[in-house]
Amino acid sequence: MNAEIIAVGTELLLGQIANTNAQYLSQQLAEMGVNVYFHTVVGDNPDRLVQAIEQAETRAELLIFTGGLGPTQDDLTKEIVAKHLGKQLITDEYAWKKIKEYFERTERKMTPNNKKQADVIEGGKVLPNEHGMAPGIFIQTGSTYYMLLPGPPHEMKPMFRKYGREAILDQLEQHERIESRVLRFFHIGEAQIADELSDLIESQSNPTVAPLAGEGEVTIRITARHENEEKAVSMLDHIEKQILERVGEYFYGYDDTSLMAELLKLLEERKLTIAAAESLTGGLFQSEMTSVVGVSTMLLGGIVCYSNEAKMKLCNVKPETLEKHGAVSEQCAMELASNVREALDADIGISFTGVAGPDSLEGHPAGTVWIGIAFKGRPAKALLTKMAGTRNGNRKRSVKMGCYYLLKELRKK
Repeated sequence: MNAEIIAVGTELLLGQIANTNAQYLSQQLAEMGVNVYFHTVVGDNPDRLVQAIEQAETRAELLIFTGGLGPTQDDLTKEIVAKHLGKQLITDEYAWKKIKEYFERTERKMTPNNKKQADVIEGGKVLPNEHGMAPGIFIQTGSTYYMLLPGPPHEMKPMFRKYGREAILDQLEQHERIESRVLRFFHIGEAQIADELSDLIESQSNPTVAPLAGEGEVTIRITARHENEEKAVSMLDHIEKQILERVGEYFYGYDDTSLMAELLKLLEERKLTIAAAESLTGGLFQSEMTSVVGVSTMLLGGIVCYSNEAKMKLCNVKPETLEKHGAVSEQCAMELASNVREALDADIGISFTGVAGPDSLEGHPAGTVWIGIAFKGRPAKALLTKMAGTRNGNRKRSVKMGCYYLLKELRKK
């Protein structure tokens, strides 16, 4: 089955809100084995919406609409689709009862146009809205299916998960098991990973291999289809092995994890503590760490030492180190990591010093970053990384790079 997603709303065209509904639905449909080849966005205009419907019908068997089910005059989706299909709008009594109960419960005045939200297309399957007022609709005419969903994501997502998926799956001729897995990579670009895996990507059919660039990361979604769940999982295992044989050194985790989450998981498993000295990151490393529940058993504390005076007074960096090598140096990064570790009696010390930008510092261009790592009982070391981004982008990437380096060090042991 091929699908097209049609988002309705002038606010989308004006850039006032992002079309996150289409992203969500595409992900869900891909896991169900439904192909999405087109996303369409159309404003609150009857003629243009009809044109979008007619165009979509030439290239898809399933049309999914989001938005335009509300009470106002510019909420036209139900009316236009019903007229296009030659159907009448009727009141869904259950939805109408819910709307009346809501206004009674909140002691708000209900205007006549609120009843419009309870309208559904005659002959369609009603998709209950458990998080709002307007129900969704699923209807078939000939060989084409039409699904109408509300625009607010907090209404649309649970409706689709609970009722929309089932309605579509009931129409699919073959109920294949769809298994997906996301592999997460860092310190490798999308172009490089695509080049390394070009033959796997070009020859893909089942399983599929789809690389996607994220915020300083690359993910690869692998998806397999089979009637048997175990066989689908086995197909994923096989393609994953091929991928990791080529780019496994950059791999750090699966699905919705993050570099920080993987680092904390490893620190907790090994009962290790950490302390941080941050210059250019200004406490961002510790801020991200402390956003996780239970981190107090791992993070003992840290120091934000932005100026050279703070580096000397708070982290005991030798004056001669700064005079001879500067703050943006391997020597300074190692002293920061070692001294903060010792000061807080932690198992690991990590430091960040460098040039966030946009201007250069000490003759070093923006994006020059040294990350120091000091383990108890081992000599400190520092790693140089060079970035090309915005000031805040460089700071965020520095934190990720610190997590990445620590993970590699810990996984060696």
